[in-house]
Amino acid sequence: MSDDENEILEVVIPETLVGWRVDRALAMLTGRSRAETLRLVDAGLVTLGGRVLTKASTSLESGQHLEAVIPPLPTGEVEPDASVVVDVVREDIDFVLINKRPEQVVHPGAGQTTGTLVAGLLARYPEMARLVDEGLCEAPRPGIVHRLDKGTSGLLVAARTPEGYLSLSEQASSHTMVRTYWAMAEGHLSDDRGVIDAPIGRSLREPTMMAVRADGRVARTHYEVIERLDSPHAATLVELRLETGRTHQIRVHLAAIGHPVVNDQRYGHRRERRLAEGRFFLHSRSLSLRHPRTDDVVTAVVALPDDLLALVGGTRWT
Repeated sequence: MSDDENEILEVVIPETLVGWRVDRALAMLTGRSRAETLRLVDAGLVTLGGRVLTKASTSLESGQHLEAVIPPLPTGEVEPDASVVVDVVREDIDFVLINKRPEQVVHPGAGQTTGTLVAGLLARYPEMARLVDEGLCEAPRPGIVHRLDKGTSGLLVAARTPEGYLSLSEQASSHTMVRTYWAMAEGHLSDDRGVIDAPIGRSLREPTMMAVRADGRVARTHYEVIERLDSPHAATLVELRLETGRTHQIRVHLAAIGHPVVNDQRYGHRRERRLAEGRFFLHSRSLSLRHPRTDDVVTAVVALPDDLLALVGGTRWT
């Protein structure tokens, strides 16, 4: 789903809503459940008086300006589709590790309702539908505990059992699930390693985009330079690890320091296209998690796909 399909709610708080909790007011204004509105707050999609809201229990006051980015409603149960390619890296009773293709959309949304990765997973692992039946997941996202945007390739984990879902969801939300990414950034980063520590919130100029904002949510990205390249343009191959997991965090942070992700036409600038339309140089390279049953560390690594390898000059980075 693209951010472009989201709706923007803007309201000046009337006397009738004074004293209401934000999540309760949002549920009334949008027709969504309280659980859904809590997720909006947790995702940093709600602002009150121009500041990103961090507590759903905040009481409303008369005249305050409330704004929320509202994703489309779920589109219902997903039909299994065996034609969808599922590139399995590791299969376990509780989860499956997948190497997502860049053109794939993880789950249905307003922008795409069929042919998603979830449809392929349900065809291969029909037991994942149980997670919806037991109320652990919403219908369009059975087993999904984190996602990669369309345009990003690489490792993704999905749960197959309730035990797996509960464990992996907690690991994802507490950031004990460690994911590293490889990106190519425009230009040469001056330091070999560092931390980008800049809060992220919704852009005031374009609410469907994220931006560095003083009143945003804490966001930290650790990076280390792998190689600086000079041809066909100055660029830096860099490894990144997220200490936090904000929407579009890597793309926003690299753009904020003047080195946007190569071919990122949303947060960067448009040079001669070196990748397919909608594809940018961002790859989920490795993922480490605790096994839901044994607590053993499980680690997987996937090589750069061919389209990205072509930009780094060969196979030495596989």
